[in-house]
Amino acid sequence: MMQFAALIPFFPLAGFIILGLFNTHLSKNLAAVIACGMLLISFGLALGVFMNVSGQSTEVQIAPWINVGSFSASFTFLLDPLSSIFLMIITGVGFLIHVYSIGYMHDDEKHNIFFAYLNLFIFFMLVLVLASSYLLMFVGWEGVGLCSYLLIGFWFKNKAYNDAAKKAFIMNRIGDLGFLLGIILLFITFGSSDYHTIFTKATGFMSGDGTITAITLLLFVGAMGKSAQIPLYTWLPDAMAGPTPVSALIHAATMVTAGIYMVARSGILYALSPMSMYLVALVGVVTAVFAATIALTQNDIKKVLAYSTVSQLGYMFLGLGVGAFSASVFHVMTHAFFKALLFLGAGSVIHGLVGEQDIRNMGGLRKKLPITFITFLLGTIAIAGIPPFSGFFSKDEILAHAFASNKLFWALGVIGSMMTAFYMFRLLFLTFFGAYRGDEHKVHAHESPKVMTIPLIILAILSTIGGFVGVPESLGGSSQISKFLDPVFHDAQAKMMLVGNSGGISEIALMGITVTVVLASILLAWYFYISRKRVPSHEGTKLPLLTNLSYHKYYVDEIYGTLITKPLDKISELLKDLVDNKLIDGIVNASGKVTEWVSGLTRFVQTGNVDFYLLAMVIGIACIIFFKLM
Repeated sequence: MMQFAALIPFFPLAGFIILGLFNTHLSKNLAAVIACGMLLISFGLALGVFMNVSGQSTEVQIAPWINVGSFSASFTFLLDPLSSIFLMIITGVGFLIHVYSIGYMHDDEKHNIFFAYLNLFIFFMLVLVLASSYLLMFVGWEGVGLCSYLLIGFWFKNKAYNDAAKKAFIMNRIGDLGFLLGIILLFITFGSSDYHTIFTKATGFMSGDGTITAITLLLFVGAMGKSAQIPLYTWLPDAMAGPTPVSALIHAATMVTAGIYMVARSGILYALSPMSMYLVALVGVVTAVFAATIALTQNDIKKVLAYSTVSQLGYMFLGLGVGAFSASVFHVMTHAFFKALLFLGAGSVIHGLVGEQDIRNMGGLRKKLPITFITFLLGTIAIAGIPPFSGFFSKDEILAHAFASNKLFWALGVIGSMMTAFYMFRLLFLTFFGAYRGDEHKVHAHESPKVMTIPLIILAILSTIGGFVGVPESLGGSSQISKFLDPVFHDAQAKMMLVGNSGGISEIALMGITVTVVLASILLAWYFYISRKRVPSHEGTKLPLLTNLSYHKYYVDEIYGTLITKPLDKISELLKDLVDNKLIDGIVNASGKVTEWVSGLTRFVQTGNVDFYLLAMVIGIACIIFFKLM
């Protein structure tokens, strides 16, 4: 099976090429079958790799790439437990989202191009996780950035959507610059960009080495951009401008987890830099809490889920920063299940209400959209971290490691869990319970077709039982996923000085605390939005100070605009006037005028008089003879 692993990314690439070249000649149904079929084949191959991968990593060389002097690089794929899990997530969840898109995008005029873009995105994401070197990872890294731009701005006739696409592209380029500088420093330090060479040589470095710290910090800048962490997070909520399947695929299950994958893959480097590990954990937990406070007051159904994604990514970085590498990857998996489910469920609501996204204009939809409601409820329970749903096991493991490492980080993580439960059940209650509050013309909402609801049901099942692969020993389990990933993170764990106890508090007690506060948050949400029937105020209504700050996302975009965008615009205008218009245009215009002046003089030589030409010829011959005899 391993010899066929190289084909995993190339089936989606083939789908993109076919759909891109023949999109106008293919029917919508045929285009959807091609796109979904190619990904289904890749999923089958990924499943085979997952079933056959062992503790030892396997490299599959595809083709030579660069060979300059002493430096060489090739298209080589790395197959190990870490890459195999991501292969399953990308192709499995990606396939379900492709199927869902058949119904959601059926009436779109660019239906075939949409599926071509989806296939191209999957190709680049697979290259990213299969790469055996940082250089090849960067190819996939930039590719998913390009595809995110194309998909977020898919409905490009809307200027706001175009602006969101450009914002995502630019902010990701900021992070990518840090990633690229980190790769350059890796090559300078180790003479290679290959994982095996770098990680082998890195074991000889002392903990706290300045070069390793510089490398890991630069790599983390790239991760902050791609995985939307403070301060490079503002692009992700705006990226909800794209079609809902795009939100589910890129901003829940795949692209935004690329930064998690990169830091996890570089675990041995981060284990050698305690300062970088602390910064990763700090940024992660602050982002988790900060984004959760914003999600508490948002009224756009997709914006709530967007800030929830930012918050959950923060938990993953918290896990990485405290050395819980396996737990973070576990949370990537469970998050892919329940967040893809929630986004697709939101899309089903939007589809049923003919484009309505404001939860203040919803209500009472549980009877009109029964399948969507039940699956959305299961996803909400999972993300809230209620046992025995998947989110409970993965988030609990991260919080347990956080408690052993830093009590403050644990406390902030618990606070974030409380807010997660509150805003998600707030969203559920306002959308599906109570009386309908929207446009009377949309009161006859209808359930989505089977091609959309079947993926919801499958994701709901995964969100319910997916956590059982990581049941901790304290609950009688054996955490199979941790054992599966142990060969990948063994060296990193060995290099770290982990705190081995929980200060006298058992893991079960920590679970009890977390579950208690989560249930209390759910009851509080029920009290406000079911018992009291409270509905959020519409824009323009005076809000309390803290609520107003949260509602306006703490004016971070406005601050960035004032401190960064506007000064850069002023500098650009100044450079345009002084350098472009006056200096560069002045030089070009002056050269044109000089040419015009010289040509004006020399044209008098061409008089058309034969006698003048004879005289000039004689004078010329005389000059030649004179200078020859001199």
